[in-house]
Amino acid sequence: MSGNKFLLGGLLIAALLGGLWLASQQQKGTQLRYLQEYPQPRALPEFSLRNQHDQAFGNADLLGHWTLTFVGYTYCPDICPTTLAELNGIYPQLQQLPADSPLQVLFISVDPKRDSVARLNEYVSYFNQDFIAATAGHDVLFPLVRAMGMMYGISESTENDDYLVDHSASIVVINPQGQVIGRFKPDNQPGKVAIASGQQILADMPVLLAR
Repeated sequence: MSGNKFLLGGLLIAALLGGLWLASQQQKGTQLRYLQEYPQPRALPEFSLRNQHDQAFGNADLLGHWTLTFVGYTYCPDICPTTLAELNGIYPQLQQLPADSPLQVLFISVDPKRDSVARLNEYVSYFNQDFIAATAGHDVLFPLVRAMGMMYGISESTENDDYLVDHSASIVVINPQGQVIGRFKPDNQPGKVAIASGQQILADMPVLLAR
């Protein structure tokens, strides 16, 4: 009799532990693991950029889309091309995610002096023709980038065009209401360029889209 009690007790404990494990796994599936989510969505200032097709791109073009946004410049030697290649690598999987609002990728150049419409078109098309590339004057770019929680610094030489631009390496997420909700920060790994991880983005975007 006592043996049956021990057996029954063991089964109950196993069932309880199994239920707790299952609940924890289900909870993990509904939690963001990598996105640095802002406490409140951030509204963006009114802005007007010029895209690679020489068309206006502004706040209205963010509405109804999830937008992964990256700030950089076409002459960037490492972070920008590596990040855009990473985004291109996961883009087919992102497009297959079930969502009421489609997803788009936006590359904002903070180097309007050198990044003409033609150059933006050539540059972004190399990675993915669906990607959007756009720029504007610094009077538009600086407050826009700052509102996203990003930064850039530029020291333009009047003697030549050979200069670098310091800029954030994170990828910002903008919701279909045109608000910034957070960012994927660079994944620092020894011996590699520190960029946002495509696998981390793939892990969290389904959670965001399911909300």
